Amino acid sequence: MESTQTLPVLNAEELRVLGVLMEKSKTTPEYYPMTINGITAACNQKTSRKPVVQYDEQTVVLTLDVLKRKGLISTATGGSSRSIKYKHNFAIVFPVTPQEVAILCLLILRGPQTPGELNTNSGRLYEFESLEEVQSVLERLSDAEQPYILQLPRKAGQKEMRYTHLLAGTPDLSQEEQTEEHYSRPASEIESRLAKVEQELAEMKEAFDKLMKELMG
Repeated sequence: MESTQTLPVLNAEELRVLGVLMEKSKTTPEYYPMTINGITAACNQKTSRKPVVQYDEQTVVLTLDVLKRKGLISTATGGSSRSIKYKHNFAIVFPVTPQEVAILCLLILRGPQTPGELNTNSGRLYEFESLEEVQSVLERLSDAEQPYILQLPRKAGQKEMRYTHLLAGTPDLSQEEQTEEHYSRPASEIESRLAKVEQELAEMKEAFDKLMKELMG
């Protein structure tokens, strides 16, 4: 898969709305294209979303307008309903296969994941035959002329590499490392801080007891 089309740089709202349209086109085709109400509800789902958000309808409407101007979505007419409905154009704008759309959709809606996690989470979007097929798709997406995804540094204690999409620009890997360092501080440091706090509390209690005795004496 090769592409000379430049990837857009989308904000969080644009990614969520685009990801929702990509997801629902496969998981609930009977309700696709989607109404504004349906898109809003899907954006605010408590499951299969990272992070969980609470968008109002106005936010979704404004985001749909931006995505439409970028050519990533379009409106659909026809049928018995008079409501305006929306569908994504990602596979039209970019030469991606259904397998690749499924992987990108998962990364957009759930954040960075390992090949194993993508294989587990992809069931309703695309039935991959094996983990090897998932890895093959990841290689195509990362090795394209215009890469769609990036392999992240391995997390401490984790065997598999994680992948992230590039539809929000190139991630700050230094920030990623700082986050990992923050959560991997040695337990001895935490224990030392707790001991210091406990000592200070004990000293405060002793001073308080002494003051009360003096006042009551």
